[in-house]
Amino acid sequence: MKRLCLLWILLPVLVWGHEGMWLPYDLNRRTQRLMQEMGLQLAPEQLYNSSGSPSLSQAIVSFGGFCSGVVVSADGLVFTNHHCGFDAVQQHSSIENDYLKNGFSAVTLQDELPNPDLFVSFLVRSENVTSKILPYLQDEMDEHRRSVVVDSIGSVLIDEVVKGDSLLRAQVDAYYEGNAYYLSVYKDYYDVRLVYAPPSSIGKFGGDTDNWVWPRHTGDFAVFRIYAGKDNSPAVYSPDNQPYHPSFYAPISLGGYAQGDYCMTLGFPGTTHRYLSSFGIKERMEADNAAMIEVRTAKQKIWKKAMKHSDALRLQYASKYAQSANYWKNSIGMNKAIKELKVIERKQAQEALLSAWINQDATRLSKYASVICSLDSAYALRFETARAMAYFGECFANGPELLTQALAVLNFDTEADSAQVAHDAREIWETYKNFSPKVDKEVFIALLTKYRQEVDSSYWPDTYQGIIDKKYKGSIRRYADDVYRTSRLVTPEAFKKVLSQDTTYVVFEDPAAALAVDVLVKYFEFTQQMAEASEIIEYNERLLNAALREMETEKSFYPDANSTLRLSFGMVGGYELCNGKTCSYRTTVKGIFEKIKKYRGNHDFDVQPSVQALLKRTDFGRYADSDGQMNVCFLTDNDITGGNSGSGMFNGKGLLIGLAFDGNWEAMSGDIVFEPHLQRCIGVDIRYVLYLMENYGNAKRLVNELNIVQ
Repeated sequence: MKRLCLLWILLPVLVWGHEGMWLPYDLNRRTQRLMQEMGLQLAPEQLYNSSGSPSLSQAIVSFGGFCSGVVVSADGLVFTNHHCGFDAVQQHSSIENDYLKNGFSAVTLQDELPNPDLFVSFLVRSENVTSKILPYLQDEMDEHRRSVVVDSIGSVLIDEVVKGDSLLRAQVDAYYEGNAYYLSVYKDYYDVRLVYAPPSSIGKFGGDTDNWVWPRHTGDFAVFRIYAGKDNSPAVYSPDNQPYHPSFYAPISLGGYAQGDYCMTLGFPGTTHRYLSSFGIKERMEADNAAMIEVRTAKQKIWKKAMKHSDALRLQYASKYAQSANYWKNSIGMNKAIKELKVIERKQAQEALLSAWINQDATRLSKYASVICSLDSAYALRFETARAMAYFGECFANGPELLTQALAVLNFDTEADSAQVAHDAREIWETYKNFSPKVDKEVFIALLTKYRQEVDSSYWPDTYQGIIDKKYKGSIRRYADDVYRTSRLVTPEAFKKVLSQDTTYVVFEDPAAALAVDVLVKYFEFTQQMAEASEIIEYNERLLNAALREMETEKSFYPDANSTLRLSFGMVGGYELCNGKTCSYRTTVKGIFEKIKKYRGNHDFDVQPSVQALLKRTDFGRYADSDGQMNVCFLTDNDITGGNSGSGMFNGKGLLIGLAFDGNWEAMSGDIVFEPHLQRCIGVDIRYVLYLMENYGNAKRLVNELNIVQ
């Protein structure tokens, strides 16, 4: 096993990991001072300003609710990652216009492509409402009652915000495991159009091989534009909409960076679990991650084989494969890092210190005495069911598409308002557009077989013993053959009948729907079996969080990521392994050609001749680094997790220098424990982005929109 060193020296500047996903609207003075000492030249109100005055956070968007983006022009251009826009690119692709393979560049505004269900969200303001909620939460409340009270008060607070402005959306989010609450107000824009995407050989260069790995040479970027209706207000797609004019957009630096330079990211990271108990980490590792690794390995093998032999199937499955593979590899890396970095053992040591601290004071004992023991016993009580449910989720809820389509059709509400019906219908039509019954049947067989192999029979849906074993003598293949031959949900015709409320088709009699109903019944059984233990866990994880923060009063704490706006700061810098290998803080175009040669025959590193010819010219002009080379990617010690993809990376002056898109393999346990000597954020250099747009995509009109600082 490769052992990783503690870094004491990294010339020319010492680089440490800077932990924290900070709330830009609630930075304490200690954190502000540290940021300024490291090189930040902006005042706090230039980062976030609730009064509406221009600030950097006004240029940051939540992209589709799953990624981040940064507004970079007065006409609403948004930079995000290629993998964030991948689904949109795929939906517009065809055999005749293969934008995944060849890229896309809109020549004029009229050529920019709409995406009906894509949206971006701007944070308007956020405020701490803990004092308005906690007084109503009593210790004797069970978790269900507590949730009801929080939701009720939250609804009142939300109504007060949005009643005067129908264009606003508000939500109340829990922080510190429910020990604090913030109200966030958003404005959503629903007309977001694809403007530019590089070929996948640039945007996904390295593919699965390089994913989560440094050194990286991926041009992971895409460009979209926000459109608005009258008065620059949010509006659904219309040909009459005009480019959105933001109150602030990010200026772009061509000055580059050096090791030790200040860097900060602003984005909407998804979820972290930095305060999770050792027992929770063990469950994550042995249940959730193990199931994801096992099941997705089987599913992706089938998809990959099909995609390799058909361009039509490649276009149908490319986005699904990329999404599945991303967190499949993440789970592999996380489990590896948890073991090698002894994450559970370190958490156990922290919990031992906490227990000793609790036992030193009678007041603490009255509040926290049973926290550790309760967590231990509750996690042990639910482990087998939790493991079974993890496999259940991967094999059924996130499994064969015929089954997920049946679930969607069964849950389709024809009596909802017209906008919701249209939205839900589009989602179902899109699944059929990218669906191959032949491929999906093989997935169906593989996943139902995997579930039977991995999970005790007491957790099987009734279909196994009631139908597969009795009617088909235990043959899942024979059962699958029959389901895919007789189910009318294999094509969209059945959904059309449901949508038109045609009584000649009874969806519940369809064999795919029958399995879906069986799956739903088993799901509710799972939740009931785990309910008691889960409530104990939720309560005591919250107490554990409170106790840890009470014990370390001298430490600045930040809440776990929860898809709200966060700021991370640190420095540009590499890291070093104990074998003496130094991981540089940057990669260049030269490394692309080295990988093409090294991985010849591996499709992850195939690059179009036209791209290679451009890069071989080495005529990088104003986009070159100070040594004349073209930087592709760079490292910082900023904090990053899923959802941060597409986050703007800024220097100390607030100028955009890159787009964050990944973390590094050696610290894949970072969602649970930040590794200061190892954890790095990988970003694509903004100069590489602009160079490709201008010189490969012939998108000079887009570059001219930007505020570029030489």
